[in-house]
Amino acid sequence: MAERAERVVSAPPALAPRSPQPVRPVDERVPLRRLVPLSAQHVLAMIAAPVSTTFLTGQALGLDAARTASLLSATLLLCGAGALLQSLGLWRIGARLPFVMLPGGAATALFLQIAKDHGPATATGSVLLAAALLFAVLPFYARIVRLFPPLVMGTTVLLIGIAMIRVAAQLITGTRGTPGYAAPSAVVLAAATIGSTVLLLVVLRGVWRQTAVLLGMGAGALIAFFTGLGDFTPAGDGSLGAPALPHLLPYGAPHFDVLAALPLLVFGLTTLAEVTGQTVLNSETVGRDSDPGRDVPRVARADALISVFGALFGTSLLVTSAENIGIGRLTGVRSRFVTAGAGVLLVLVGLIAPLSRLLAAIPAAVVGGSALVIYGIIAVMGVTMLGRALPTAADQAPGGSSYPTVAALALTAGLLPVVAPDLYQGFPGWARTVLGSGVVAGTLAAVLLHALLSRSAPVRRAAP
Repeated sequence: MAERAERVVSAPPALAPRSPQPVRPVDERVPLRRLVPLSAQHVLAMIAAPVSTTFLTGQALGLDAARTASLLSATLLLCGAGALLQSLGLWRIGARLPFVMLPGGAATALFLQIAKDHGPATATGSVLLAAALLFAVLPFYARIVRLFPPLVMGTTVLLIGIAMIRVAAQLITGTRGTPGYAAPSAVVLAAATIGSTVLLLVVLRGVWRQTAVLLGMGAGALIAFFTGLGDFTPAGDGSLGAPALPHLLPYGAPHFDVLAALPLLVFGLTTLAEVTGQTVLNSETVGRDSDPGRDVPRVARADALISVFGALFGTSLLVTSAENIGIGRLTGVRSRFVTAGAGVLLVLVGLIAPLSRLLAAIPAAVVGGSALVIYGIIAVMGVTMLGRALPTAADQAPGGSSYPTVAALALTAGLLPVVAPDLYQGFPGWARTVLGSGVVAGTLAAVLLHALLSRSAPVRRAAP
């Protein structure tokens, strides 16, 4: 009887309802009336990148306005799908963090360089190879990421910025006439675009300031339209209202050439280091325990998957962006459903045909002026990364006192193809492909020299 009474007394606590677990800020569902403006704010902060890189690609590849509009539609749709995948997650793809995805400026530079040297079909194949490599190396993530410390990443980003500035300048000079020279009207139009962007950076505040490049491009287009400094011709033949839907394989069947793809293959590996930093930063921002071993491969898988579809529809690699992390810190809204809402808005914008076709007709000099601003900033980012990495390496890393020499030699290897384009003309084709790409040559030099010094420094210190 005592045991039965004891069981009766102890039963109610076992049946008592459990207190609900608190919802983490990253998983908070935001009401629709707040979700729409918050999501639109994220779109405004990142829209300049897909628009400008699409125009740059269209102009560099000689696409007409209709094909550029279709490419813009594909880019925006894929950016939206990427934001949804990263924010909501699907199996082990996507980290379920408030991320958006963009066409990488550096990846676009390499894509266009491959297209110029080997054709756009080979550039498409290179993107597919880079995405496949990213999938393949993820099981070895911890070992691969060690090859790209901040010193190597800074060198790579600086060289990519310089390479892209060269591509942007070619938009201003054009493909006709004397190489290296531009019509005075094109130079004036590019300068007016840059000036408008700088003015907007000065006067705008908050999230609007983050759209200064996009608004500056719009100002340059208006100047071209009203002054006649550039041609502004939307797609004709009544196609303005037709759906600007993506076209599958716009450059034809992909052509696979591993040597030609080497710049993008190397870049794909370097993104693992960048993704690691972004994922840790985003986890800290939303208050979730950071677990790079779990989250970084998920982010990278989403990047690779969306990039596969990007290649099929004519774009370069699409990468997760850290730009929107700052908005989360600024607003205090950490929900991943906000960036998922931004993904939905991007998909809708990508289907608005009149907007796509009008924007796709912006003159090349305007695009070149905006691109000079964007990729000049990328070059400065590389300088900043090197500035942070060199003092730290000198104080803490084995062989750190020699790391300025590593940076100097790597930059020399990367700049030689830029300042002396014909330097390797007498070499075999495979050597011209590797050494003639400043990004590949400089990155490989940085990786090899960094590894050599890191391994040899402890031995030197131990010698009597």
